[in-house]
Amino acid sequence: MRIVSWNVNGLRAVYKKGFLEWFESASPDILCLQETKSSEDQLPLTLRYMEDYKTFFSYPERKGYSGVAIFSKIEPKKVEKRFYSGEVDDEGRILIADYGSFHLMNIYFPNGKMSEQRLGYKYEFYKAFLEHCKYMMSKGKSLVVCGDVNTAHKEIDIARPKENEKVSGFLPEERAWLDRFLESGLVDTFRLFTKEGGHYSWWDYKTKARERNVGWRIDYFYVSKDLVKEVKASYMLDDVMGSDHCPIALEIGP
Repeated sequence: MRIVSWNVNGLRAVYKKGFLEWFESASPDILCLQETKSSEDQLPLTLRYMEDYKTFFSYPERKGYSGVAIFSKIEPKKVEKRFYSGEVDDEGRILIADYGSFHLMNIYFPNGKMSEQRLGYKYEFYKAFLEHCKYMMSKGKSLVVCGDVNTAHKEIDIARPKENEKVSGFLPEERAWLDRFLESGLVDTFRLFTKEGGHYSWWDYKTKARERNVGWRIDYFYVSKDLVKEVKASYMLDDVMGSDHCPIALEIGP
């Protein structure tokens, strides 16, 4: 099974840049999108009703903001838009699909750069996410987690660590949360296969950072430890354009 995750920075925008052609060519079993910035009724029918795919969307009342989507060749048993506590995500950041053998969590984690208030919300979201993962794993559930985590974990995950150590997205407190994710029983699948630096998933548009590969690795595929033996590959599709992020991929199966 091949799962692809991509922060598209606006699904309607990337649609105009050849998204459907790329999607049809890549043909993943499951595609998870973040930052769709669209309610379902704002999308063209060719995106809402795709041949061979079931589609699921979560989005906030606020227009042009946040949002996640799943396109799946396999119909999940159930799809939820909240963590186990029952707290509803009102920013359209969560889709959790039950595929029986595993639960797929497509998450668009908050960005903390705007203000101290948003940074605080990011920490609260991290906490709720971690509690949900711990709860699911305590019930014997296998997890596949993907999305834009909005934090580079280690110095190897960012082109200019020293210059950004006081910037949200690379703060010690944020990076400590990613340590907690891994300590809880999640595994960063990319690092199972790639140990060296220089691999990034986001580049700043304004400074044309992608041309110089001055980037951040902030998009991840995590799996619970019981699934590590089934992970065949985890990599970036950094030749795919259309967003300030590139897609990432996970190949998994018995």
